[in-house]
Amino acid sequence: MASTTHQVGKRYPPTVYAVGREKIREFAEATGETAPVCLDLDAARAAGHADLVAPPMFAVVYQKQAVWQALFDPELGIDFAMLVHGGQDFRWDDLVIAGDEITTHASVADISERAGNSFYVFETESVNQRGEPVCRGTWSNVVRGA
Repeated sequence: MASTTHQVGKRYPPTVYAVGREKIREFAEATGETAPVCLDLDAARAAGHADLVAPPMFAVVYQKQAVWQALFDPELGIDFAMLVHGGQDFRWDDLVIAGDEITTHASVADISERAGNSFYVFETESVNQRGEPVCRGTWSNVVRGA
């Protein structure tokens, strides 16, 4: 563990995700989202949006590539056989709309050890094509000790 704590603060190259209308619909349907602005273009436009609105948890879709850079970083040496998802926390800003291009940066927020387990916390920051913040995420992972 001591050899990886110097990785705290490491930033990864940005990832870009083009938000598609059908991806929003598919995600909404798969997760049981029923808000008309997420499923029906006419409803979204009647509500004042240019296109379908992504459900809040769609953040997982556009942020995952950025997080994967950290999870698969060989310098961190995460043992996937012992990896357990610890949790996610999101803070949303502007809505994500079909047609947006979302750029996400990921960084290593914390690496620690407790009771023989290693804890890896990654942070993500996503902005739309206008540079407006859309979501900040905290991704917590636990690697169980032997």
